[in-house]
Amino acid sequence: MNTQTETLESTKQGTKVKKMLFILSKATIENVYAAFVMANGARMEGIDSEIFFTFFGLEAIQKKKLEHLHTATVGNPAMHIPTMLGGLPGMEAFATKMMKKEMEKLDMPTVTEFLEILSDSGCKLWGCKLAVDMFHLKEEDLIDDLDGILTIGDFYNRADSENTQILFI
Repeated sequence: MNTQTETLESTKQGTKVKKMLFILSKATIENVYAAFVMANGARMEGIDSEIFFTFFGLEAIQKKKLEHLHTATVGNPAMHIPTMLGGLPGMEAFATKMMKKEMEKLDMPTVTEFLEILSDSGCKLWGCKLAVDMFHLKEEDLIDDLDGILTIGDFYNRADSENTQILFI
């Protein structure tokens, strides 16, 4: 190997992402699955991953709500329907049913199953203290696989290492 090739190889190795931190702020099906798929993909590539559930993202780890998430039909430009139509009664339920049907065809795990897969793979799952307090939640309201409840400062401290990326969803 020549010196230039060796330098390129060491540069590639030195800049490889080693840790991905995801901040999930909304618990729509499309946001939850985006975070879960990306966190799981990171683990499959040997990259550490963590998900910080904040504000409405907390619904994805609330025992009573996690299997009742919906697809956003109002204000979602990817739906390709007028906002007024998206707000009609039953439209969100219909879109949610269709999304879940398509995910079943791909053998996607349910939210509960995916959380277990993530936890078992070593992905850390964190609740946001501010949001937990704001919504008057208790630890027993949240999934058993939760690694804990952190302040945003604690979460940022977890990002304080080389080759760590944060992604807000």
